[in-house]
Amino acid sequence: MRRLKKLTNYPLLRRHLPLVHEDLATTYARNLHKWLLIAPMIGVIAGLAITAIAEILLRKMWPTVLAYYFQHHWMIIPGLVLGCAVTGLIMQYLTPDPNQHSTEEIIQSYHEHEGVVDMRWFPQKLLAAITTVGSGGSAALEGPSIYGGAAIASWLWTKLQRFPRFRLTKRDRRIMLICGAAAGMSAVFRAPLTGIVFALEMPYKDDLAHEALLPSLIASVVSYMTLGAFFGSEPLFNFANVSGYTMRDLLWSSLLGLAIGLIAMVFVITFRRLRKFVVQWDQPHWIKLTLGGFLTALCGLAFINLYPGTLIPLGPNYEAVREILTSAHTSKELVTFGIFKLAATAFTLGAGGVSAMFVPLFLSGGGFGIAFAQSIVHSSSLGLYAAVGMAAFISAAYKTPLAAVVFVAEATGGHGFIIPALVGAAIAYAVSGDASVSGDQRLHGAMPGDETLHDEHHEEEEALLAPHS
Repeated sequence: MRRLKKLTNYPLLRRHLPLVHEDLATTYARNLHKWLLIAPMIGVIAGLAITAIAEILLRKMWPTVLAYYFQHHWMIIPGLVLGCAVTGLIMQYLTPDPNQHSTEEIIQSYHEHEGVVDMRWFPQKLLAAITTVGSGGSAALEGPSIYGGAAIASWLWTKLQRFPRFRLTKRDRRIMLICGAAAGMSAVFRAPLTGIVFALEMPYKDDLAHEALLPSLIASVVSYMTLGAFFGSEPLFNFANVSGYTMRDLLWSSLLGLAIGLIAMVFVITFRRLRKFVVQWDQPHWIKLTLGGFLTALCGLAFINLYPGTLIPLGPNYEAVREILTSAHTSKELVTFGIFKLAATAFTLGAGGVSAMFVPLFLSGGGFGIAFAQSIVHSSSLGLYAAVGMAAFISAAYKTPLAAVVFVAEATGGHGFIIPALVGAAIAYAVSGDASVSGDQRLHGAMPGDETLHDEHHEEEEALLAPHS
């Protein structure tokens, strides 16, 4: 101790030590090292929760229900009606607001509630997601995964508040919310980069939640590894990879992006109108969802009677993604499947079903892309145009162009589709304007006049979507 004191008495050290202290204080001003402990916690807990959901739905419930629907077509209607009715009853009587759930609740919490998610309703909402998807509702696991991961992260912030050394702020709770959403998305798709980028793009139509980058990166990788320990780490969807593309492919990708962008815009506007009508309709929530389940079932029943086989536009449809990528189908069948899938998704989620539509949208985009390649381009690179269609639809409908392209890169396992997908996604994003399936996404870097117009539009949507007493 004395030696140290003598050392600091040297004039040169006395002169420069304050500068060193100032530089170190500036360098570590954001206290980033705390995320090296917090983010892995989020990743492990979220990964285990998503693993449990995936085990229930993908390995137990949906395969059994799907096989039964194929064997007994007539059971599609009572099965979906019952499943959606149960979902409606859960949301109406066991939650305070049946219209608040899934991705929308997380985006709203990020913008308006400082990242707070009320955990009292957490089990009920996850159960409602399981009954929605497991009975055949046209939705997938990303809804409960994003909600589950984000809610867990928000809850963890409350618990870690007891430990002052973490020095957690209210801003950190919003960061942890996005971090948890990224972990959930990463695990459910076995695609850590997609999870990171989608969660960062999710709150805004034109920007990223930059502050959550480092913790999201760590949590996503840990969550991916956690689920991989149970399900394996191979890609969820397998594309036939290609080594390159031609200028002709880029031109056709541009045209496909244009077409998909227009289709996505029409779908989004239709869905938002339907959603407003359903919320304003003066009927019990479970009645609305029961009707939605009936209309969804009609879509599945109609398609399977038109095209008997192994495709049906119901449920999480992971098996349908593999089917259209690996088996031969006519362009007419693929286009019809895409239309019925979009209609079933609108009926399921527009009526209040609990989940999200990432998989339904990229599945429809993939079907349209392959049909485009077969009928218009006459190309043998069907996987390339499937990837472009998928990226374009996600980019246009969710306003997440980077996540769409990153997803294609991770799903294909190579770089051959990235540039065509980027071209298609950019054009679809531009053509579709500000139309988004999320009513709570905001413009981050808007000019003052644009911001005012957006705020007025947001207030109008909130008034229309507000639950009636």
